[in-house]
Amino acid sequence: MEVFDPAELWSRERIEETQLVRLKNTVGQARKCDFYRQRLDEAGIGPDSLRSLDDLRRIPFTTKEDLRTQYPTGMLSVPQTEIVRMHCSSGTTGSPVAICHTQNDINSWADLMARCMHMVGVRREDVFQNMSGYGLFTGGLGIHFGAERLGCLTIPAGAGNSRRQIKLAKDFRTTVAHILPSYALILGEHLRNMGEDPREFPLRVALVGAEPYTEEFRRRIEGLFDMKAYNSYGLSEMNGPGVAFECLEQSGMHLWEDAYIPEIIDPETCQPVPDGEVGELVMTCLCRQGMPILRYRTRDLTRFIPGECGCGRLHRRMDRILGRSDDMFIIKGVNVYPMQVEQVIMTFPEVGQSYLILLENDGIGDVMRVQVEVRDEFFVEDMRALQNLQKSIAQRLRDEILITPKVELVQSNSLPRTEGKAVRLQDLRAKK
Repeated sequence: MEVFDPAELWSRERIEETQLVRLKNTVGQARKCDFYRQRLDEAGIGPDSLRSLDDLRRIPFTTKEDLRTQYPTGMLSVPQTEIVRMHCSSGTTGSPVAICHTQNDINSWADLMARCMHMVGVRREDVFQNMSGYGLFTGGLGIHFGAERLGCLTIPAGAGNSRRQIKLAKDFRTTVAHILPSYALILGEHLRNMGEDPREFPLRVALVGAEPYTEEFRRRIEGLFDMKAYNSYGLSEMNGPGVAFECLEQSGMHLWEDAYIPEIIDPETCQPVPDGEVGELVMTCLCRQGMPILRYRTRDLTRFIPGECGCGRLHRRMDRILGRSDDMFIIKGVNVYPMQVEQVIMTFPEVGQSYLILLENDGIGDVMRVQVEVRDEFFVEDMRALQNLQKSIAQRLRDEILITPKVELVQSNSLPRTEGKAVRLQDLRAKK
């Protein structure tokens, strides 16, 4: 197997030995900022007190609120003159979260991203088109520098403007793209509206992430374009993209444990959960100098996949993000995640590209409506066929989420579109 970095094939013993050494170094570096020095002193933690990886649990968690309170530079562990770049995590409420990087941090991040891309077959002969936003969002520059690190011709197309994206891809024969899963379907719609078959588009590999999506959604993307779509995971607090990535097996994302220590905990008890059980992902970075972060509660829900991957890499695998612990909504006493809804409706071949969950109150109680686009060829005047489809979707949703929503079938392309992250849920109950 050809690898980008020999660390990809390290044994579990080598991985864990390296993690302990780097954890001690990271704790020492973190203590150079007042915030962590005070936190670690209160917990009695210093580099010499860490004798095994089990001691990681003695370190207090870091939360997004902690990072917000230290905005803009309270978390720095180096002089500001050593910082060469700053990113802000996405979000529309509260104070921003600023993540700062030294040049070494940027280089390490580019290497990790190149490792991810190389793992799914991207080589210097490829033409890479980045259809993600640049600027403060980490997804654009993070993957851009990884592609250049591999030596690819890199097109910084940015987000949106589908006609331009299509022209660039055709003119330069783009073979690899970074794209939001929801935008991949929008791009396919544009091609069809232009009278073209998306399967004849030059893409062979798509790097997808930044928003939760199901396996059913992935298969739709792959079938639409006749390409392979690989799931990725990243978050601004841990650099951005490049934290975890699928290999050719497409059976979970490898977490690069030479650069991070992942944990999965019960979000209520904060205790670790067994492999295979869903919980909240907690991350510690091991290779960052400018702003090391210890035991960060991501709020992302996933699980460790038990067993070894068929590719031979022993870095642990995590499942796709199932949602966020704060995305869950409660209706009629039942806990529901939007991903559960998508998992059901995307199995129906009649369903189109988009859907929307609406939570309302009708004066008597809470009501859940699901608006589902239906493909043009199925949106016919045969009312009985549509009624049967409506009933089937509602029943399948009832089986999955234990309540029966009101299902409304709407025409293709009638729901609001966005070229950024898809909006799948609107909770209107508080507005009544």
